[in-house]
Amino acid sequence: MKLLSVRSAGVVAVGLLTMGSFQTVLAEDHDGHGHSHEHDDHDHSHDHEHSHDHGDDIHAGYFDDDQVEDRKLSDWEGDWQSVYPYLQDGTLDDVFAHKAEHGDKTAAEYKAYYEKGYRTDVNRIVIDGDKVTFFDDGEAHTGEYTYDGYEILTYEAGNRGVRYIFERESGDDDAPQYFQFSDHAISPTDADHYHIYMGDDRDALLDEVVNWPTYYPADLSGEEVAEEMMAH
Repeated sequence: MKLLSVRSAGVVAVGLLTMGSFQTVLAEDHDGHGHSHEHDDHDHSHDHEHSHDHGDDIHAGYFDDDQVEDRKLSDWEGDWQSVYPYLQDGTLDDVFAHKAEHGDKTAAEYKAYYEKGYRTDVNRIVIDGDKVTFFDDGEAHTGEYTYDGYEILTYEAGNRGVRYIFERESGDDDAPQYFQFSDHAISPTDADHYHIYMGDDRDALLDEVVNWPTYYPADLSGEEVAEEMMAH
């Protein structure tokens, strides 16, 4: 039996995988490394004990509960583009070739893995104050969102991640009821990219570890997005 836990801003729920009385989350070690990053677009392959500074440890998913802080929606404010179209048109092929040089998969295998991860119909997201607009196939859906706390997820490999959660209070019914940010940070900071989980079931979103639509600033070209990915 594997012991997993979810911590919700001040509340800890722990249970055995065979018990149904607690929320449990399992993330597979998708990249075959010691860390089970649920959405590792940087593909870290170093071991925790070899991390060179505190920031590296946090980014890799090793931190203490008391280091996690609440964050405001303004951390993600801006105009953001999905990277999925760049995967589809081949712009990110150099990224997958780069990963293959340092990882344990071929470039084609990495591309197949990230195709599942990046897949989305939401090509653009604009965050302005408490309003978030999702552009889906040319249609815009806007909701007003409030902060709904964070969850600390513990993965099978022993590292962890933080999801920052926002709930729709008003606006278009077609805008997601909930969305959850994951950007490798655990305290207030301006995001330079993020992964987002969108849907109407808060708990079900916590179980999602295969599809993690990823967004970079809208003013970056596809080539610049690829350079950013390979720089980390």
